[in-house]
Amino acid sequence: MKRRIFSTVTMAVATSFALAACSSPNEDTTSAEATTATSEAHDHNHDHEGHDHDAPGADDADLTEVSSLPQRVVLSHDKGLTTIDPATGEIVDEEKISGFHRLNPAGNTRHLYVSGKDGFTIFDTGAVTQPHGDHNHYYEKSPELTDNILPADKPGHVVQHDGKTALFDDGTGEITIFDNDELEDGTDTMRPAHIVTAESGDPHHGVAVPFKDGSYLTTVGNEDERHRIEYRSLDNEVLASTDDCPGIHGEAVAKGGNVAFGCTNGPIVFDVEAQEFHKVDANDIAKDGYQRSGNLAGSEDSPIVLGDNKTDEDADLERPTSVVLIDTTDYSMKTVELEDSYWFRSLGRTADGDGVVLTYDGYLNIIDVESGKVTDRIEVIKPWKEKDEWQQPGPILKVDGDIAYVTDAENKEFLMVDLQEGEVLTRTELDFAPVEMGIAR
Repeated sequence: MKRRIFSTVTMAVATSFALAACSSPNEDTTSAEATTATSEAHDHNHDHEGHDHDAPGADDADLTEVSSLPQRVVLSHDKGLTTIDPATGEIVDEEKISGFHRLNPAGNTRHLYVSGKDGFTIFDTGAVTQPHGDHNHYYEKSPELTDNILPADKPGHVVQHDGKTALFDDGTGEITIFDNDELEDGTDTMRPAHIVTAESGDPHHGVAVPFKDGSYLTTVGNEDERHRIEYRSLDNEVLASTDDCPGIHGEAVAKGGNVAFGCTNGPIVFDVEAQEFHKVDANDIAKDGYQRSGNLAGSEDSPIVLGDNKTDEDADLERPTSVVLIDTTDYSMKTVELEDSYWFRSLGRTADGDGVVLTYDGYLNIIDVESGKVTDRIEVIKPWKEKDEWQQPGPILKVDGDIAYVTDAENKEFLMVDLQEGEVLTRTELDFAPVEMGIAR
């Protein structure tokens, strides 16, 4: 691997990451909301007397204890998977696999799901946290694509919420739900021991959102259309529903637990306390009744959801220059003009809930979602333009706390950016063009 570090800052990054991932049959895919995965370093100002520090399990015999949780970023490309230490740019591991693969969050600080032809394969990044009473111990090991697969005919959305994961199989319409900590604690097979499955109906490109009491939201549709969302109990009883969301695509959970969905006639919000759906009025934004926010980015620190803004129903590839801010408390929406376009991998949220958008001019646009104003712009990569096929490599933005990770596919670079200081911390040269990015923090 050819590698060149332009600048390096070694630092501890506070974790507050809302990761997003989806699988889409067209160029316009979704970022799905994930819950925060936080693991703070303990200062070890405690007495180890009386603590029985058990050795790691047999399946983790190759662990090496370290002082803090290792940072690991995984990039997919046409040669396979590459794991990087973002603070140094060092290549930690390279895994050769063929085919097009998507990277999805697993709701913990160690694993990712790799979506492929067999289903959701568990990837172990090798960044290991072992709780021990009032503190944690941290270990590292070599990353690996495990043999553990959660089968799916056509793996789609992966959503974490309320400590649970929901996997959606577009090929069957089946939903798989389990607790995140079962995968984190794991067994020798690294598979959750207690899995709940449900049927959404006919196969379709759908999504499900789990809740801690076992209830869940799911789309209902078929290969030709999807416009219905149902809120169901653990026993699959339909508690609430709506048919007013044609072309459902995109979901995000906001502060307080309300969930926004993208539709072709404006978003819809599920009020988790009232257990009812509310349509967002998009009349002032829509063109001939069409407004689609198929890519949404939520935050646990803000009731406002960031989304793309497409209003041309006839466009083969629309290149919008504005984004929308969806208020999940009063079911309203407003636009923010960026004066340049972006694509579905361009949206992120900071630790404080600010919006971040990577535009064609190579800048990160920081948005105060309360005022709807762009408060800062940070130049990070060279100007770019979305390709006709969404599967082709293009720039990627992921935000973890106040750190942004950015790829420049055209120039084969990976960057780590401090959003508070507005500066690029590291810039690493790659020998491949990244397609997807996954972060296990």
